[in-house]
Amino acid sequence: MTQNSGGIWHDYKGSPPAGGHRRGALRWPWFAAGLLLPLVGVLVIGGRPDASQETEPKPALVDPAPADTTMAGQPDPDDQIAALALLADDAGFSGEQVSESAIDPAAAEVATVTIDTGSTPAKDAEPLFAAAAPLVLAAAASDDETIDIVSLRVTSQLPLRAAATPLILAPPPDESDILAALDSEAPVADIARAADGLASVELRVARGDTLERMFRRHELSIGDMMAVLGNDEARRHLSILRPGDVISVRHDQGRVMSLSRELDEIRVLEVRRAEDGYVTSIGERAVETRIVTAHAVINSSLFNAGRAAGLPDSVTMNVAGLFQWDVDFVLDIRQGDRFSVAYQELWRDGERLRPGTILAAEFVNRGRTHRAVRFEMDDRADYFTPEGRSMRKAFIRAPVDFTRISSRFNPNRRHPVLHTIRAHRGVDYAAPTGTPIKAAGDGRVIFRGVQGGYGNTVILQHGGNITTLYAHMSRFHAQVRNGTRVRQGQIIGYVGMTGLASGPHLHYEYRVNGVHRDPLTVELPPAEPVPAKYRDRFSRETAPLLAYLDRAREDGDAQLAMSGR
Repeated sequence: MTQNSGGIWHDYKGSPPAGGHRRGALRWPWFAAGLLLPLVGVLVIGGRPDASQETEPKPALVDPAPADTTMAGQPDPDDQIAALALLADDAGFSGEQVSESAIDPAAAEVATVTIDTGSTPAKDAEPLFAAAAPLVLAAAASDDETIDIVSLRVTSQLPLRAAATPLILAPPPDESDILAALDSEAPVADIARAADGLASVELRVARGDTLERMFRRHELSIGDMMAVLGNDEARRHLSILRPGDVISVRHDQGRVMSLSRELDEIRVLEVRRAEDGYVTSIGERAVETRIVTAHAVINSSLFNAGRAAGLPDSVTMNVAGLFQWDVDFVLDIRQGDRFSVAYQELWRDGERLRPGTILAAEFVNRGRTHRAVRFEMDDRADYFTPEGRSMRKAFIRAPVDFTRISSRFNPNRRHPVLHTIRAHRGVDYAAPTGTPIKAAGDGRVIFRGVQGGYGNTVILQHGGNITTLYAHMSRFHAQVRNGTRVRQGQIIGYVGMTGLASGPHLHYEYRVNGVHRDPLTVELPPAEPVPAKYRDRFSRETAPLLAYLDRAREDGDAQLAMSGR
């Protein structure tokens, strides 16, 4: 062992055998063979162009067709070779040479078409030849010939990639087939193009839709939408949308030129583009008004009688509202009572839209006849008796839509909670919690809050030193506060059972000069009659309406007589 320059190495030569000589001259041939043999192997193997591919599994070729399979009308093999040459030329090769080795349709063997390249293909041709794939060429065959399968093999410096996609040669589709495919894939849209070149689209409001969302869905200009909403009137009618509403838009490639929306059966919102923005207007469509009369006899209920006479429920309900001050439609209705009505119907383009205003009505209750006619004065319409007295009273009899009267006015009533004799100085109207409570008459709020066993209470001061009290409310209306003025029929609160109450109901009291009166029997003061200056016009305009009632009653009685009822 010898130390040299700080490194340690071993001398594997060893010592010469005793009495003999070194045999170093015999080692160099083995050393030379170890260097030359790998070099020869590299030269031999590397010289074969497809050496790297023979160790890899070849792509699976399409199984040849059975011997009895024929392919009439297929291209000639010579034409296929020419096509391959053109393919190589388009791919950017230089010095291409296509050899027709073993192309024999009758041999039923797999032939090889070799594209021998003398140089590297162009850069843009690499994807084509890097994905070399089996190419199925259908040779011209007779009845006893089979289909030859030709694989495309490229001799170049590019590596061949696996998982190549087979190339299927097929004739190009006809133009009609392409157009039919495009039509079948085109999205269906409710868009029409007018003669002036503008497109029309209907924006149908769905649940959760907003105007912006619909504009984006139909590729309409959001900037134009903001400009439209900049108009106060347009914003007022476009801010609240309900499912089912339709907004019609005419546009030029998304630029909104006009917009319209039906507000009701008559009115239409119109928005049009102008030089300095958008102009908004409310248009009216032509609607025909017809006068319809009906007569009904009550056998089971008011609404069943109205339906038997062909009246919509809304008209029957409005008739009851006209006579609510004179007739209690919960307690006073009897079998054999009857009513007649003359009202308007709105028609457009031969189609009935909806019932309109009641012009005149008559109700016979227990043999007593009540009549009402409609009259307009001072830009306000109201209903009066034929003599000119107002149908409205200063107070309504029941300020809530109740299901039953749970307790009447009784000075000797036993209290249901305290179980003591305690005067009941009002009327209890049983109704579900949350039922709206209306002001019995015009007045001013003098108390709003909690008052002992009454719970949540509102007290109104009316003219003639009359006050009304409303107790056991579940909650107050937000606009009702101390000092607020209210009108008859305005909602002031909601039914509940606060305070000493055994169930949800309204406790209602009516006081005159501080003295309690029975709300069910007290004579209610009338409202103002027709002013003297309108009396002549009132008589002249209401006479035809009363004639409609007379005719409706006569026709109804005649029909009942014919039916034997």
